[in-house]
Amino acid sequence: MADGDLAGHVALVTGAAHRLGRATARHLHAAGADVAIHYHSSRAAAEALAEELEAQGPGRARVFGCALEETANLGPLVEAVVAAFGGLDILVNNAARFYPTPLKEASEPAWDELLDTNLKAPFFLAQAAQEHLEARGGAIINLADVHAERPLEHHPVYSVSKAGVVMLTRALAKEMGPRVRVNAVAPGAALWPDAGKSESDKEALLRHTALGRAGGEEPVAEAVHYLARADYVTGQVLSVDGGRLLY
Repeated sequence: MADGDLAGHVALVTGAAHRLGRATARHLHAAGADVAIHYHSSRAAAEALAEELEAQGPGRARVFGCALEETANLGPLVEAVVAAFGGLDILVNNAARFYPTPLKEASEPAWDELLDTNLKAPFFLAQAAQEHLEARGGAIINLADVHAERPLEHHPVYSVSKAGVVMLTRALAKEMGPRVRVNAVAPGAALWPDAGKSESDKEALLRHTALGRAGGEEPVAEAVHYLARADYVTGQVLSVDGGRLLY
């Protein structure tokens, strides 16, 4: 799984209460990092994860709640993490919203909500964390998506937001070098949405994935771990998609 190579590092994982964020927090913690578990509305799940991690390494996991789309919250979030753990080495911008916005039905509030959470928040969180990351030669890992390259039907706004994350990754790698590395992971069929995918839809998608199967959470968490310690890699988007982009 992980080998302790992140001992002494502090990682802030946004949206860490569920799914890929939770798997990433577990993986980084197993690699030795102290983990700040961010949540928005899932306090109980975040606290359960912290309790689980604390049982493995006391004093190395804490929860921090706020709405990321409110930029006024981001500076205080970073400062609270630094105060709790003494610094910040790794920022994982995982938190995201995902729902359909067919063109005929899409609204301005939906546009704002998706772009604010998926794109604006990672930008301003990077800004808030810059000084602390520079002080420790840190890294940012953004969660992109294969649909940044291939738009998902009926999800144009989500697809636009993740395309923005790809450009944000490259732009911040230039802006924040040489002290801070910025990369992204682009999952494919890692986990199915909580709703909206029939079995026939899933089978059709996997027929157009070279490895013919969903990847699950762990390969994405492993990719984040790799990018957290790959000290000569920056500005890259690592696809963890089982060959989905080949189609």
